[in-house]
Amino acid sequence: MIRTLCLTSVLALTAGAAVAEMNFNRIASFATPLNMAEGEDTKRETSPEIIAATADGMTLIYTDSPLGALGRVDITDPKLPKPLGNIALDGEPTSVGVIGTTAFAGVNTSESYTAPSGYLGTYDVLTGAELGRCDLGGQPDSIAVAKDGSLIAVAIENERDEDLGDGRTGQLPEGFLLLLQTNGGVADCSSLTKVDMTGLAEVSPEDPEPEFVDINGLGETIVTLQENNHLVVVAADGTILNHFSAGAVDLDGIDTLDERGSLDFDKSQLGRKREPDAVKWIDDDHFAIANEGDMDGGSRGWTIFNKDGTVVYESGASFEHALIQIGHYPDKRSDSKGVEPESIEFAKFGDTPYVFVGSERGSAVGVYNVTDLANPVLEQILPSGIGPEGYVALPARNLLVSANEKDLIEDKGPRAHVMIYERQNAPARYPQLTSEGADELIGWGAISGMVADEDGFIWAVNDSFYGFQPSIFKIDPSRTPARIVDVIRVHRQNGQPAQKLDMEGITLDGKGGFYIASEGRTDRVVPHAIYHVNKDGLIKAKKGEIGLPAELMAVEKRFGFEGITKVGDTLWMAVQREWKDDPKHHVKLVAYNLKTKEWGAVLYPKAEPKKGWVGLSEIVAHGDFVYVIERDNQIGADVVTKKVYRIPMADMKPAALGRDLPVVSKEEVRDLIPDLQAHGGYVVDKVEGLAIMQDGTAWVSTDNDGVDDSSGETFFWSIGQM
Repeated sequence: MIRTLCLTSVLALTAGAAVAEMNFNRIASFATPLNMAEGEDTKRETSPEIIAATADGMTLIYTDSPLGALGRVDITDPKLPKPLGNIALDGEPTSVGVIGTTAFAGVNTSESYTAPSGYLGTYDVLTGAELGRCDLGGQPDSIAVAKDGSLIAVAIENERDEDLGDGRTGQLPEGFLLLLQTNGGVADCSSLTKVDMTGLAEVSPEDPEPEFVDINGLGETIVTLQENNHLVVVAADGTILNHFSAGAVDLDGIDTLDERGSLDFDKSQLGRKREPDAVKWIDDDHFAIANEGDMDGGSRGWTIFNKDGTVVYESGASFEHALIQIGHYPDKRSDSKGVEPESIEFAKFGDTPYVFVGSERGSAVGVYNVTDLANPVLEQILPSGIGPEGYVALPARNLLVSANEKDLIEDKGPRAHVMIYERQNAPARYPQLTSEGADELIGWGAISGMVADEDGFIWAVNDSFYGFQPSIFKIDPSRTPARIVDVIRVHRQNGQPAQKLDMEGITLDGKGGFYIASEGRTDRVVPHAIYHVNKDGLIKAKKGEIGLPAELMAVEKRFGFEGITKVGDTLWMAVQREWKDDPKHHVKLVAYNLKTKEWGAVLYPKAEPKKGWVGLSEIVAHGDFVYVIERDNQIGADVVTKKVYRIPMADMKPAALGRDLPVVSKEEVRDLIPDLQAHGGYVVDKVEGLAIMQDGTAWVSTDNDGVDDSSGETFFWSIGQM
């Protein structure tokens, strides 16, 4: 029987996980450049992809294609992973498996697509010594080792050149499967058995391109032919036991448009081919596939098959919907394959069997309880680094490990990471913000400015990443995790979205509406401005926009208003960085009196950056103080400044523009770096939102950049009473 997880089941995942006895929580992350030798160029790209572990679970080993190496990590103490260095190879590693402390790696040495080659290398994980190698006669992709260590399967993909023939399959030489035994812990090259897989699939029977392999307890290998949308079951002696199409899925409630900046889950795709990538046996009769897609398909979910070809479970769009609710939806991939489930891992923790489904583009992993194979339960979604590629479960140590391939060294972003999760008797620490339980499927991301109301709700805006769908989100912080319970779309008189706003701040107008600070870009003909929005999101035609005066426009720069707050009849806006007339390491706090229409400003003294820049990203008035977030633009180990400061209200006496501006005093309230480090990943860049409740309880949020070259993680947490 085919069962599809319904949306209501997905919506219940966060509440259930938060109170469950056992949960997975991230406890550490390891930046792979740490494995480079002393004197080596640490600015070189690294990319951990496929990852495995020694039998005792104390040492990790991963493939690093850009470096042409295998990286090793000591996780004797999983909360303090240590570098063990890289093992240099004579080519590009594509996959790795481990028996005991011996690693087997597929290494691609191909000169071209038409002359593929590669070898299977055997290595001592602890010493790094090469123990042997077997010529494979083609380009290896995936490797699997039998649990008893007796058999190794290698998918020889001989991948196509996507720049030829419209990127279609049918380019020879064809791929195949290799099986070989081990002897004395080393691969026995003389036992190589080639399994011909041509003539099986309907798509390109002459060019199977096997992608991923796994071996069950019977010694049977399951093989995905991704582009061919086909699955093959092979016996230990190389006999093909069964083969069948991976089939197709009808998808509803998805976004299929590639325009930047609008989350509209009202489209459908009928007959979408699964085109599975990773595959894992659950037991000797059932396996799970991640339906990433590549050439024609990608059904955005995952499937459980019986090896007789019967579909036991299909997730449909439910996995993607769950990622949408926690802000991890990659809008720029809407026209392609959405969240792109690419990785699959299976393990039993205690008495509970789990399938872990990794989303490459959503940078997260779904934790499914598969006690009932026909009705998996999504218990958690865990945050990952950018572009998770491989996972290894270590149930004996209650650990799960991800390898995240994206390295943003060229963009001065986060480096590639290995991340470690522990199954604990503790509440789930992620997500901290979700739209679960709302009346509609609400997509969200890039949360920027925030403000609290007297009813205990927080209102937040998204920034210019969603420039075609500017939105105000109503958040209930009393829930665990906090919930987006409603959304207001900001629009103009004609009913159309107020496109291209960069909403960086929001405050209440005292009449049920809002004032919004929008950061301008004069090079894109988008002005710095303040917008008055009513409770329905309407910007009034004449009085709804407050433009900056000539005195400010003459000195403005791109980095403008990053927060707004209201004190009596005066709006105060924080300017992120210095404008043309500001003293070094000072920025303006700009005032606008709603009654007199007068403008003024004071100067705020910000920290001198150790690297990059330091600026303001929020401003909130409460009691006798005005609070600001001051942050640098650094990530990970380079962060220095992520802090909340307060300014005495008595200092907020604006001088007229064009005159010498008074400099306010400031007092540190909270260093946010320890809070961000406590999440177990690298410290994120953009601490953007601050809201203070009536009782003085403060909430802080981060901007996830719309899941574009970002891990998608949004942290939303209370820092206690001010």
